[in-house]
Amino acid sequence: MSPPLRQLALQFAAVIAVLSLAWPYYGLKGEALPWAGVALTTGGAALLLATLTRQPWWWKAMHAAFAPLAWAVAQLQIDPGWFLLAAILLLLVYRGALSGQVPLYLSNRETAAALAELLPERPGSRCIDLGAGLGSIVRPLAAARPDAFFIGVENAPLTWLGGRLLSLGRSNCEFRWGSLWQMPLHDCDVVYAFLSPVPMAALWQKVVAEMKPGSLFVSNSFPVPEVEPTEIVEVGDGRATRLYCYRR
Repeated sequence: MSPPLRQLALQFAAVIAVLSLAWPYYGLKGEALPWAGVALTTGGAALLLATLTRQPWWWKAMHAAFAPLAWAVAQLQIDPGWFLLAAILLLLVYRGALSGQVPLYLSNRETAAALAELLPERPGSRCIDLGAGLGSIVRPLAAARPDAFFIGVENAPLTWLGGRLLSLGRSNCEFRWGSLWQMPLHDCDVVYAFLSPVPMAALWQKVVAEMKPGSLFVSNSFPVPEVEPTEIVEVGDGRATRLYCYRR
């Protein structure tokens, strides 16, 4: 079962468990369900199930808060159209988080400067950012290295559009809309990614299969599991960013 479906199943199990007890109890008494109490109890049951199944702490927090927050928002009687609009905007901006558990992380200028030191010195080098967001890596690198070519790949439509507009006028910078899994890496000298722990093992398999000998794969903050990096670069910014470098 995929991680999103697993979390949905846990929440659904909590709802079923609470309602299977509450409905008969209050039904026999002829009383209406106290939905506030049901929501809080559902949150507690979901937290218990998430703890028993050893989910990460952020999933535990979301499970505990989901039902109470859903009940609280329902009391506001907000027009459903606003929820539809919010869902569309989230999909346009955070598609990676919804489809591949890859949140929108924006790399800072200190990271771009550190990455610039890792680029090959020869003219014509090619660097690709997988999950480029608004181009916070490819744009400063394109400005610093006019002799190299930089590609940003982004699958969230609105984020991609913002990055493309911001990169207009730079002949050595290209923004592509699409899945990082469909991007060929054969001609890239440097591949950069700032994703999440979830896709790193699969991404490494793609790197091994496609990247040419002597090229460099750099992962911001998330190392490849069970693979020793060639080098770890301490960026020295406020985030204590680490760049995990893997030489092919």
